[in-house]
Amino acid sequence: MKTNYLVEKGYLLVLLLIVCGCSSKKISSDTAIKNLPPDKVWEDTSLTIQKRVDLLMQEMTLEEKSSQLLYDSPGIPRLGIPAYNWWNEALHGVARSAPATVFPQTIGLAATFDTALIKNVAGVISDEGRAIFNDRRKKGKGGEQYMGLTFWSPNVNIFRDPRWGRGQETYGEDPYLSGLMGSAFIKGMQGDSPHTRLKVATCAKHFAVHSGPEGERHGFNALSSQQDLRETYLPAFQQCVDAGVEAVMCAYNRTNDEPCCGSPYLLDQILKQEWGFKGHIVSDCGAISDFKWGHHYTDSTTSSVALALKSGVNLNCGQAYQEIALAIKQGLIDEKLIDERLRPLLLTKFKLGLFDPIGTNPYDDLSIKTLDIDHHQNLALEAAEKSIVLLQNRNNVLPLKKELDFLYMVGPMGGNILSLVGNYNGLSSNMTTIVEGVTEVVSPETRVEYRPGALLNSPNQNPIDWYSVQAKEADATIVMLGFTSMLEGEEGEAIASDRHGDNPKMQLPESQLSLLRKLKNDDKPIIAVICAGSPIDLTEVLDVADAVLYAWYSGEAGGKAVANIIFGETSPSGKLPITFPKSIDQLPDFNDYSMAGRTYKYMEENPMFPFGFGLNYGKVNIEDIEVEKNGNDQIHVVGILDNECDFSTEEVLQVYITLDGVDEKVPLASLKSFKRVHLESHQTKRISFLLSANDFSYYDEDGQWVYHQGKAKVHLGFHAPLPQKEKANKIFTHYKTKTINLAKIL
Repeated sequence: MKTNYLVEKGYLLVLLLIVCGCSSKKISSDTAIKNLPPDKVWEDTSLTIQKRVDLLMQEMTLEEKSSQLLYDSPGIPRLGIPAYNWWNEALHGVARSAPATVFPQTIGLAATFDTALIKNVAGVISDEGRAIFNDRRKKGKGGEQYMGLTFWSPNVNIFRDPRWGRGQETYGEDPYLSGLMGSAFIKGMQGDSPHTRLKVATCAKHFAVHSGPEGERHGFNALSSQQDLRETYLPAFQQCVDAGVEAVMCAYNRTNDEPCCGSPYLLDQILKQEWGFKGHIVSDCGAISDFKWGHHYTDSTTSSVALALKSGVNLNCGQAYQEIALAIKQGLIDEKLIDERLRPLLLTKFKLGLFDPIGTNPYDDLSIKTLDIDHHQNLALEAAEKSIVLLQNRNNVLPLKKELDFLYMVGPMGGNILSLVGNYNGLSSNMTTIVEGVTEVVSPETRVEYRPGALLNSPNQNPIDWYSVQAKEADATIVMLGFTSMLEGEEGEAIASDRHGDNPKMQLPESQLSLLRKLKNDDKPIIAVICAGSPIDLTEVLDVADAVLYAWYSGEAGGKAVANIIFGETSPSGKLPITFPKSIDQLPDFNDYSMAGRTYKYMEENPMFPFGFGLNYGKVNIEDIEVEKNGNDQIHVVGILDNECDFSTEEVLQVYITLDGVDEKVPLASLKSFKRVHLESHQTKRISFLLSANDFSYYDEDGQWVYHQGKAKVHLGFHAPLPQKEKANKIFTHYKTKTINLAKIL
């Protein structure tokens, strides 16, 4: 070992430079593994990863250590450390990289209510991400953004308000569903190597209490009670930690007055001490600089760096950590803290095999030949079909017959690639728009026409109206409306939005509504397909259209999926992962982070569509519900399902709990379990669930866990129970309820 030599000749010189405030140039990444010490014992794969990290850190200077805390960390040729950029994205497919399979946007994946499917999707995404990395590594390339193995996904923030443009990136409004989906994604992505190796590393974001308004995120203070923190905002993150997520990203905003990336309460007390998180924490990009410039919480970037490091942030997405040397010079931090923050980052790199010889890692065989292959395309189609939600089917107009004489398609989403991908997306050569999908499925004898009919969000410049006349002549009209990432999404992406990507009115653009109104026809069926990532006020759509499909951003196979559902190749089975209010009049103020009046758990008015709702082509009834003790302090809940019609279909049976006689403000109902069930025509099935005492517990106003001892209602149905049952639409009564006395059962 050359430790003593390095300490005497190298380390002291570097430390002297730091103390003097001198800056150093980044080491070039072009000479990745040259001039290596002869005793690189940290490359010995027979040693434990922890030992290998110890050996490597002993050889690193303080300057070198500090450089590795930046997301675009430079190479250190003398130690065989290649340049590495930690920033990569894989929200619903490998993003911003080589062409790869594009799956439905995250909110659409949530609508499948299918954790096994999500795990399979994530497995494909990580196969493709690893394959792209392997290819570039074998060619001697590396260090580029969006080409690494550290993917900053999933987003498990709670979609608490439909107006938030980035809500499309989440798994919806329910913490239980979000946690299950996020956990399945993490397990599918990171792989199951028996040798503590990761296929890729995932990152749960944005921690915590982060959900708009988008334009205020760099200086916003999200105020939350302990009860709301524990009941709503934190559970999905805790499930991700339990699932073994490798990283957590802290958010831009403040939570209860502390910047999230400078909050010892969130990052140390909760994340590390309470939950036992052992991975690394990365800042959102520029969030540490926001301490001073956005939140006015610190007086300088240097003090911001010290606060972030002391709070627990290992990796800086941004450039603030370039002032680590200055922070040390000013006595704000010391080298021991740098060691503590570097170690988890190196552990991640070793788990990924970045210091192993090519061919020794269990995932090194994945090649670019696996990108968007038939199996992956088929999975994208399955995910899209299961994500699409049928909201209305008046007089059972769907499915349509393929042998129509004249089918007319109109609307700006029909031929728009952006209507398929949402944001944080990749690209594929197998994109199928709705127009293409319908044209492929419909009978070859059918006359088919398509016109956009309206601009995305501005009035037509030409007042001539041919499209509505042609629509009235057709046997059926498909009108395709909605948004793209130009209108809703992250602040910098939504270039057609004057609200930084949010939708404060929760409405379609007037240009599209004007088109819709002209199509109204009482004689011929109109099918509306909505492409969007958030709930919309559908009042006018429901009035004009006989059938309404909510397609979200459905991925590369979205057009095929929509066509297959419209023409009965498959029955729709998606369920809403978020409540659809009737209008913004039912919502609290956007800036209010209290959960009162929000989501199905606390909304006291009946919405337009409840959480968990979605029709299908079957006629499935819940014949009975049984609730009984199952031993070991468990409750056995059984439902009898019967499909009365000639269509085979899939349903998502959901279990909700309501606690009676609790003085605290507890949820009106809480999702506790669900199962996706396939039913052949005229088939009856008995479906069972197991609940525990935890399912009948709640957080009090101090955030303490309380076991309920009184009565409770068990709801078994196809959507969340409504708060005002006497005013409910008859299609929203698809559940049965049984009241139990917990003291007698548990």
